[in-house]
Parts: sequence; C-alpha cells; structure tokens
Amino acid sequence: MRRIKNPLLNIKRLFDILFSWIAVVLLLPVFVFITIVLVMADGFPFLFTQIRPGKNGIPFRLYKFRTMKESRNSDGDLFPDDIRITRFGNFLRRSSLDELPELINVIKGEMSIVGPRPLLMQYLERYSDEQARRNEVLPGITGWAQINGRNAISWEEKFELDVWYVDHWTLWLDIQIILQTIWKVIKREGVSQQGQATMEEFIGTTKKKAIE
Repeated sequence: MRRIKNPLLNIKRLFDILFSWIAVVLLLPVFVFITIVLVMADGFPFLFTQIRPGKNGIPFRLYKFRTMKESRNSDGDLFPDDIRITRFGNFLRRSSLDELPELINVIKGEMSIVGPRPLLMQYLERYSDEQARRNEVLPGITGWAQINGRNAISWEEKFELDVWYVDHWTLWLDIQIILQTIWKVIKREGVSQQGQATMEEFIGTTKKKAIE
C-alpha cells in the first residue's frame, strides 16, 4: 500500500484552501441567490447538516444546501426521497450546486476538494477491511468514483474506485478529476441511481455476507 508523504499532503492542503476561497468569492452571488430561493420557498433552515465520518472515521458536520422537505407520514416516518425532494432541490442536485456549502468544510480542514465522498456514520461498521481504507484520506467534494459513474454504479464498484484513489493519489490526478468533474456536471451524468431519486442505502457487501 502506497502512503501519501507529508510534503505532498501539505501541497494538497494549500491547494484546497486557495481553490475553496477563490470559489467562495467568485460564486458568492450564486450562494446568495440559492439561499434566497430556498428561504422564500420553504423557509429556514436553508442548509442541510449531518454528521459524517471524515479521515480515519472521525465525525464532522457536513454542510449542503437543503433539497428535501421534512415531510412525514402519520407514524412520524419520513416519506421516500422521491416524494420529499423539491423541484428546486432536484435542480440543485442535478447541477451539483447543493454541494457548494461543502467548501466551508474544506476551508475548515474537514474535507478536501478531491477524495472519497463522506457517507453515513452507520456505514463504518458495514465496510469490509479493504473498503474501510477509503477513510485513510480526507473525504472530498468530488472524487475518482464520482467521475467514473457516481450514483449510477454499485456500492462495491464505488468503494473499489475510492481505494484505488487512496493508493494512486497524485496532484496531477486531482487536477484531472476536477476538470472531468466540471464536464460531468455540465452533462449531468450519474446524478442518481436508475429508478431512484438518490442512491439506495448501503447495507453491506454481498460478497462479504456470502463468506460469513
């Protein structure tokens, strides 16, 4: 397993800070516009926050623009995602604009521009030992799995791509991923899993279960 050396990590961190601050300044009008639309349509809060696992599984609070309503049935359970997602929220997801507040997480050092996506805390105990290696680096706004299928591929394929990134990381690879991400966003590829508004829940690797 190839470990990323500290000097290179420092360069990656410096790039993250510079890129994030430049993006925040340039996209400030977009931030303001989205905030106003969300508040006028559904009120506060306009941000969706959730505890996610960061590097080495250490929890942090993730920020995204809210794309779903908190609609619940008579039993108090949330309705399915395809019912709760708003029209504007669907646009934000398809354009990936809902991810913009994660630049705050990058500036705080909780995320990187490029890295495996931060998933749910309960997934940590469901990973195989190999899959858990995706948490050896900071999670990212975009990543190798995002430009190679995003939510249109299986969890197992996604985790294999994440671990590949951990073992093959270079600054040049990050630049390639960022450029390809811009193209993928324009084409709106792989936003959701086929037949679903979002990605289905990861319940564990089937191969691992078969062995058990």
